[in-house]
Amino acid sequence: MSTTTTEELSATTLLRFATAGSVDDGKSTLVGRLLHDSKSVLVDQLEAVERASAGRGQDTPDLALLTDGLRAEREQGITIDVAYRYFATPRRRFILADTPGHVQYTRNMVTGASTAELTVILVDARNGVVEQTRRHAAIAALLRVPHVVLAVNKMDLAGYREPVFAAIAEEFTAYATELGIPDVTAIPISALVGDNVVDPSSHMDWYAGPTVLEHLETVPAAHDLTHCHARMPVQYVIRPQTAEHPDYRGYAGQIAAGTFRVGESVTVLPSGRATRVAGIDLLGESVDVAWTPQSVTLLLEDDIDVSRGDLIVPSKDAPPTTQDIEATVCHVADAPLTVGHRVLLKHGTRTVKAIVKDIPSRLTLDDLSLHPHPGQLAANDIGRVKVRTAEPLPVDSYADSRRTGSFILIDPNDGTTLTAGMVGESFASPEPVKDEAGDDGWDF
Repeated sequence: MSTTTTEELSATTLLRFATAGSVDDGKSTLVGRLLHDSKSVLVDQLEAVERASAGRGQDTPDLALLTDGLRAEREQGITIDVAYRYFATPRRRFILADTPGHVQYTRNMVTGASTAELTVILVDARNGVVEQTRRHAAIAALLRVPHVVLAVNKMDLAGYREPVFAAIAEEFTAYATELGIPDVTAIPISALVGDNVVDPSSHMDWYAGPTVLEHLETVPAAHDLTHCHARMPVQYVIRPQTAEHPDYRGYAGQIAAGTFRVGESVTVLPSGRATRVAGIDLLGESVDVAWTPQSVTLLLEDDIDVSRGDLIVPSKDAPPTTQDIEATVCHVADAPLTVGHRVLLKHGTRTVKAIVKDIPSRLTLDDLSLHPHPGQLAANDIGRVKVRTAEPLPVDSYADSRRTGSFILIDPNDGTTLTAGMVGESFASPEPVKDEAGDDGWDF
């Protein structure tokens, strides 16, 4: 394991990043190499990988086994579930999400990248940019991941030729620019051999940029949400009604963004009732200030009706409430999402009935053109959706808050997650079409 001390860790920043790419581009091998060469692997873990690799007749350890933990993943040699790994160097701490490459597991990539500040998108140097590469880049753009690393992998199988890398980097960067991705760094690597992963490659003296780890250690981390719009979704109402605390009423939840202070004027949404913060309980102690991502209990001056699913916000910085939500979505279910679809919409801790009123467009990944009014979204499609909810919801723009500007659509019959949505996000928006939803008791 790394010999990083507690004192050193306390002085480092945290970077959340995800890996993505098409099938067999080498994501799990890259992650394994990153962990191995940064000395972030326990001895018994490495010995287990060596035994498993030897059992397959391999002469060298298959480092992909460090992340592919499910039996089906090991048997098929693919990544199915998101594998989270935690490691550190003297310069930074990391939370890594290794996401699947198969199209049917795109939903897992959305999950892994939703909280990431950086996404590493791998491309096989022999195949170049493929459809799944473009899909993952589009998702990274929609999720507003601020930094993208293009890792052109398997350069050893491409003869370490600079023109191969340059052509792929140019094509991907042009596509990412159209998507609006603000920062792309291209790095030629061989995850299997270790070229430019942790240590510089001796085979590519034409490349003078950072290794993958060097870039991860130095890229600006933009995860500080303490200065964003303050938001706390209520998860639980605490009212013990004991002899010691006969009048205690607190509202517990995790602060999604921003900072709350005792004495601050706040508003409870969607009711719109205003009050002040009378106290803040944190881990059994009273504090004057609390910030994201702390889990706290807020005490309010006035005895007003507050329930699970309500949102507590500063009165001077309250988001609008609405029953009509327009968003860009990634559809993750096998069954299509159609106009008129009756769904449940989960926003923060609140779940309400909703209807898909319109699907104005579907994104074509090849050229980023919009197919207008497709009528439905199939699995892994990205498109625009208009939804009407049964109750008003306080929603932020996703550009302002990734936490309170996002939602999921759920099948009311079996609880399956259908779609992940980003409020207000759009590449472009054609003219809306006439409402096609019927009247069967779900129109609001």
